Amino acid sequence: MSDRLKELRRRHAVAEAGGGDQRRARQHQEGKLSARERIDLLLDEGTFEEMDKLVRHRCNDFGMQEQVIDGDGFVTGYGLIHARPAYVFAQDFTVFGGSLSEANAKKIVKIMDMALKTGAPVIGLNDSGGARIQEGVVSLGGYADIFLRNTLSSGVVPQISAIMGPCAGGAVYSPALTDFIFMVDKTSYMFVTGPDVIKTVTHEDVTKETLGGATTHNSTSGVAHFIAHDDADCLRMVRELLSYIPQNNRDDAPVYNSGDPATREDSALDSIVPDASNQPYDIKDVITRVVDQASFFEVQEHWARNIVVGFARMDGRSIGVVANQPAFLAGCLDIDPSSKGARFVRFCDAFNIPILTFEDVPGFLPGTAQEFGGIIRHGAKLLYAFSEATVPKITVITRKAYGGAYCVMGSKHLRTDVNLAWPSAEIAVMGAEGAVNIVYRRELAAAEDQDAVRRAKTEEFRDRFASPFVAAEHGFLDDVIEPRQTRPRVIRALRMLETKVDTMPRKKHGNMPL
Repeated sequence: MSDRLKELRRRHAVAEAGGGDQRRARQHQEGKLSARERIDLLLDEGTFEEMDKLVRHRCNDFGMQEQVIDGDGFVTGYGLIHARPAYVFAQDFTVFGGSLSEANAKKIVKIMDMALKTGAPVIGLNDSGGARIQEGVVSLGGYADIFLRNTLSSGVVPQISAIMGPCAGGAVYSPALTDFIFMVDKTSYMFVTGPDVIKTVTHEDVTKETLGGATTHNSTSGVAHFIAHDDADCLRMVRELLSYIPQNNRDDAPVYNSGDPATREDSALDSIVPDASNQPYDIKDVITRVVDQASFFEVQEHWARNIVVGFARMDGRSIGVVANQPAFLAGCLDIDPSSKGARFVRFCDAFNIPILTFEDVPGFLPGTAQEFGGIIRHGAKLLYAFSEATVPKITVITRKAYGGAYCVMGSKHLRTDVNLAWPSAEIAVMGAEGAVNIVYRRELAAAEDQDAVRRAKTEEFRDRFASPFVAAEHGFLDDVIEPRQTRPRVIRALRMLETKVDTMPRKKHGNMPL
């Protein structure tokens, strides 16, 4: 055996060992897998091809010349997920705490550039202490190089971040620029400034978990999109997400035969909306009864719960679902759900995924907190996203569609292709009860039995002004359908829209109300 072959095998062994058995055992004790174990679970078995395995850092300060490990703490390469190509990088916390150096930043940049050229997703498995302090500004430059690629790749190839340990300081902005962020409960966290800095500057006592844990970012800040129980669960969820989305912005999502007939009707939908318009119901029950069986994959389930977004399949093809949730804040739109819905709609539009909207919205949430917080600006994001989207768009109004919120939620006026309503739909400037108090205030004031007059006028208003048939007569609805017919009607519309082409005015880009 030649000396060079021996050296090759030795260096490969060093790279694969990472920080060694003791540090890897410590990872396991903390409930975390190693970088290579994570890649093995993420990719189809035996498909990983590693790149830059022999890269080393070039820092000779602070004794770093004596601490050289092949790979330099990052594992990068490509493989298959559901038999489709994907690029992946994994930070190895057992080597220099997974810190970013000039050398391993170039490893990430290389696979991001290749993903952009070949049209395949990029998945980052983040577990890092941040920039490598010993390298100073060149480490920061490495982050900036990655941020640029995140931005250039946005809307071209899917970008997914799995936070599987610490992610702090400037490092958080790469995941923030990607399409979806997964976090692992109790073992991952993200924050710009840590608890120690916060205590020094603001005198607040806060733990890492409270400040930037998975629960915080999935339910309070809205930074993350998914929360997993452990590393294996996280990687399973990443694989599931990728089954719904295309490889790039020129591709179509994969088609699966669910065995669920396209003609299936569900009689339970006929009674799912309560007779009383102020009674809640769970819109997820509607979604799961309409889409292919067991296919709904919710996004940001725990944040801004008055709107529901997620992926599903209809007739085996991927769609994006956006729905008001009457079971939470009556389905009102406010600041957070407007941002949540807008970002999801824009992802679907960027990657050729049709959008199905279920509308039951009494309006925008009133109050000084909303007005001072900028509900006008944030609500306009959702309006902008629906207006801008050129993919097939279908809206089903199940109950309330009041005021400006009616316009925002995929109305016909925003270039929505097919608009349907159930007989229970109410489409008006405002709710009947409130409208009667304004329109018939003189008659109410003069009436001896105001309650009886108010009830009569409320029913009259619903029939004359809020009925879905009025909107249908104006062409704002394409049809009023029986709820049980929703699935076959939507599928037929999606089939009709498969060859849809829509255009935007020529421009560099719009200026949406960020």
